[in-house]
Amino acid sequence: MKAGRPLASPNVAATESAPAKERWRAQWLELFSEVVTSGLCTGCAGCVVACPHDVLGYDDKNGVFRPYHLEEELGPSDCIHGQKGCTSCTRACPRFRDWEPDVDTFMFGREREADDMAGVAKDIFLARATDPEIHERGQDGGLVSAILLWCLANDKIDAALVSTLEGDGSSWRAVPSVARTREEILAGAGSRYTYSANTLGYAAAVESGAERLALVGMSCQASVPGIMKARKAGKVARRMALSIGLMCSKTFDDAIFEELFEAKYGLKKEQIVKMNIKGVFQIWMRDGSYHEIPLKECHAWTREGCKLCPDFAAEHADISTGGIGAFNDWTLTIVRTDLGREIVEGMVADGVIETRPGDDDPGAIALLRKLSIVSRRRWPETSVPAPRVGVPPPKPKTV
Repeated sequence: MKAGRPLASPNVAATESAPAKERWRAQWLELFSEVVTSGLCTGCAGCVVACPHDVLGYDDKNGVFRPYHLEEELGPSDCIHGQKGCTSCTRACPRFRDWEPDVDTFMFGREREADDMAGVAKDIFLARATDPEIHERGQDGGLVSAILLWCLANDKIDAALVSTLEGDGSSWRAVPSVARTREEILAGAGSRYTYSANTLGYAAAVESGAERLALVGMSCQASVPGIMKARKAGKVARRMALSIGLMCSKTFDDAIFEELFEAKYGLKKEQIVKMNIKGVFQIWMRDGSYHEIPLKECHAWTREGCKLCPDFAAEHADISTGGIGAFNDWTLTIVRTDLGREIVEGMVADGVIETRPGDDDPGAIALLRKLSIVSRRRWPETSVPAPRVGVPPPKPKTV
């Protein structure tokens, strides 16, 4: 038998000069001090659903929206499982240390550059559903509902993690929900502008037998699947098949209904039928009346988790969507991944959505950049620098 060709020897010099990758050791102890109690925590609950030991709870009472440690052994700020090597919570957090470059590199093969103020994008256009019912019941043309329904029908997902209104809807309290049917998806359509950690629907979805999940969530939540996959956070990441991001400047505490809308304007939440934000807070009432409330009056009820969030444009979703611009029944849409493009192209081919160039609404493109800059300026200069890369300094105020 002839001798085989000898294996090539490794380049010893190159091997010795390559820096060894530091083992990931950060756990709840670091997450608690660096994110949860520092103001960076958005309340996305990624850490909660990723915890393999079920020792993280979630406080969504009185506007808190924050994870907390359940075990008493080491107190609220440390975790015995973390001391033994569990790092799932920090791997799943889209605000922990170098979260933005970690996800960018995993999803796009490069870090965001200075000109990518709204994140890395493949396509930007306007879209809306062609089905009259979806168009009517959805927000800004019903695009998100149309995406979910098409993905269900074409065997791309088994279920979607969305939000719905609690009970009969009169409380306007948004809660996580699992949608597996057309009616359940349409029940989650529309905007609330208060917060729901839709990731918390994960356990119920898995218990129902779903393996491929679409996550619909505001910008902070839309980064959860990407950061989980980038940092290898386990089986939760593998089940996140699609991320649909909702562009978001901020959400408001539930108290805004009683303390502002009702106390000042006499608008009772149980009589509200629809809300939107288009430069003002728009409210439609059951009696057919329409009201506008200046956004400046709403700032005092900004949710704590939004005050330092730098991501307006849902920069790590497969598809990012926003109801900004001149056309009220069209959604400004950013496709960021090959999966996102495949889905949109399939929907167009099937005639379930119609699209038009983003250049049809240059004001929306300009507003996208402006609001992205405003959000990025929130990120503390004392934290990791990536979210502030390329952000121009504020213009001096004129007297």
